[in-house]
Amino acid sequence: MRELLPYLKLYKKHWFGLSLGMILGFLTLFASIGLLTLSGWFLSAAAVAGLTIARETFNYMLPGGGVRGLAMGRTAGRWGERVVSHNATFKLLTDLRVYFYEKLTPLIPGRVGGLRDADLLNRLVADVSAMDHVYLRLVSPVILSILGITCLTGFLVWFDSDIGLTLGAILMALVLIWPVLFYKLGKGNGHRLTQNRADLRIRTLDWIEGHCELLLFGAEKRYREKIDQAQMALMSNQAINAHITGLANALLLLANGMTLLLILWMSADGIGGSQPSPLIALVVFATLASVELLMPIAGAFQYLGQTLASARRLNEVIGAEPDVQFPIYSNNKVINNSDKIAVEFHNVSFAYESLSGDKHVPLAVDSLSLNVTAGSKLAILGKTGSGKSTLLQLLTRYWDVQKGDIQIGGQALTELSESELRSLISVVSQRVDVLNGTLRDNLLIAKPDADDSILSGALTKVGLEYLLDAPGLDQWLGDGGRQLSGGEKRRIGIARAVLHDAPILLLDEPTEGLDRSTESQIMSLLEQHYQDKTVIFVTHRLVGLSKMDNVVVLEQGKLVEQGEHTELLKQKGRYYQLHQAI
Repeated sequence: MRELLPYLKLYKKHWFGLSLGMILGFLTLFASIGLLTLSGWFLSAAAVAGLTIARETFNYMLPGGGVRGLAMGRTAGRWGERVVSHNATFKLLTDLRVYFYEKLTPLIPGRVGGLRDADLLNRLVADVSAMDHVYLRLVSPVILSILGITCLTGFLVWFDSDIGLTLGAILMALVLIWPVLFYKLGKGNGHRLTQNRADLRIRTLDWIEGHCELLLFGAEKRYREKIDQAQMALMSNQAINAHITGLANALLLLANGMTLLLILWMSADGIGGSQPSPLIALVVFATLASVELLMPIAGAFQYLGQTLASARRLNEVIGAEPDVQFPIYSNNKVINNSDKIAVEFHNVSFAYESLSGDKHVPLAVDSLSLNVTAGSKLAILGKTGSGKSTLLQLLTRYWDVQKGDIQIGGQALTELSESELRSLISVVSQRVDVLNGTLRDNLLIAKPDADDSILSGALTKVGLEYLLDAPGLDQWLGDGGRQLSGGEKRRIGIARAVLHDAPILLLDEPTEGLDRSTESQIMSLLEQHYQDKTVIFVTHRLVGLSKMDNVVVLEQGKLVEQGEHTELLKQKGRYYQLHQAI
């Protein structure tokens, strides 16, 4: 049960709504039990009065009014309890999703690198949704049952202590036994259901995302069969849950019936030592109505195993510590981002963790020292896997260096807050992520306070002024920017860099995969933008290097050559060989 503690703490924020829901739930139970109890007594008393002289003095109006009042109170209370408790629960789940997302974001990519996208989606949606069981099916029903049993026992003890205490003891025993029994029955199935639900989402997302390739290579049927298998496993778990619920309800009704017979036998000679009277019907119908107290928990605890499994999956993310942790300052302006800023790498080494757990993995960056003076343009050249992009990821603290250190403007990278580091660096990568939103939304990422005129100016600078035609900035770009070509996506990335206007510009193979005409246009746009900035240009193509102040050649994470373009060509070393190979 310790797994649920982090989520119970979130209840403090919504204590009023949750408490009001339980109060309304208790009033509804009171009305339901009172309605049946009063109705039983009223019918019996009216029948007895009709057979005797008491029919002329019996008050039919007051009990009749009570029955009508309790009936209306039960209906209104049930509606109010549902509205209030579900509203509070949905708000709680909203806060939990935000809380989970805030915990998840700093863990990317290190701590969640081994998790599939669909698995993360399942945790964010299904596992968080399973937390509503904690209040709606566990906490609230148990509290209401205990309070209801206590009140019902006290009410019946006022008439007959033996009957009241006997019924109270039986009901309390059921409240204590039922949860343990059906938690044990549903525990294993709940764990399997949670896992099978995640497997179904993962396989379905794989099938959707790779559907074109699966059709082309004739593998669609095999992946579809995997989805069917996962679906059948999940349906089997759901069927077991339904059987357990049915068993719980059946046994509860059996226990209620046997209790009813016992109370009927105990009250046959009269209530409280008096002669038999309509009070017998009152006690019997109160016993019959007591099933209302137990019905909510009849099968509730079979879901506890499922809830605990979901809580453990969420805790794997919530309880993890991020590999990269930024300092927090009340005043984080350490570097003036209006100045040109130098970047320095001092004996930097870094290796990615092996998924197989192998500790002897090659270094992606090996004892590299590099100085990028303020306002200069550095090109980093090398084959795929030589460590070029890794250097940029280390500079943006996507990862932290394992040896050495990196400085920006003479300040250690680890001493900068996240907001300041992001304000100092703009990145244009070969893959520009376009969100499923409007053109305006995708540009405001770079400068949230920009108005439409500033956004339009940025689009004009990168040659996308034609996108301002109707519907203009309200144009919907679609998932992944499917409405845009590859060159247009790159220009969107450059427009973001223009809007962000940071003193350091990182270019990570921004022309990769483009035709020569588009590549030339993109490079021209970049040259216009980076004139007064410190630039690090990563590429494995020999494009625009003659305009760089310095060129570095990397191989297997090591610096093998460094110098100006023409100087390196004269040396006829590795850089010259790459030129000759074109």
